[in-house]
Amino acid sequence: MPDLLPHEKGFHVSWDQLHRDARALAWRLDGKGPDSGSWRGVLGITRGGLVPAAIVARELDIRMVDTISVKSYNHQEQRAPEVIKPAQDSFLHDGGEGILIVDDLVDTGKTLQLVRDLFPKAHFATCYAKPQGEPLVDTFITEVSQDTWIFFPWDMALQYVQPYRGTD
Repeated sequence: MPDLLPHEKGFHVSWDQLHRDARALAWRLDGKGPDSGSWRGVLGITRGGLVPAAIVARELDIRMVDTISVKSYNHQEQRAPEVIKPAQDSFLHDGGEGILIVDDLVDTGKTLQLVRDLFPKAHFATCYAKPQGEPLVDTFITEVSQDTWIFFPWDMALQYVQPYRGTD
């Protein structure tokens, strides 16, 4: 088999699969918060963490929800992460203790490390984890290889795809 381009070794996640995985994440986190099992709030890392954070907040009946915006990709090229919108001050209280920080994916861990430095006592949860970033996440659902590109439903459109072999 010829060498594949980064986008050709892909893990395609549908809306249904993302919803199932975010609910599974909520199930794993249920009753695990530091306040008699409860969480003080959910902080979604935008943009990818918005959908899983909303699903987790709904499933765990958490009403205090905020975002932190971190930019670390330019299309499929990763670069140094930077905070472009911080979380509200109430989330920073006590180093983020009782705060559940949710993202879609931990890749190299650079984004999570930046956020973890801001919230050292928070709990970090992702739907998907790659080996390099896995040590930085406390709870995740599915591990994928480091060289796999994950295509999320907001990245895709339905279209015909040629088979690997043959055309008839």
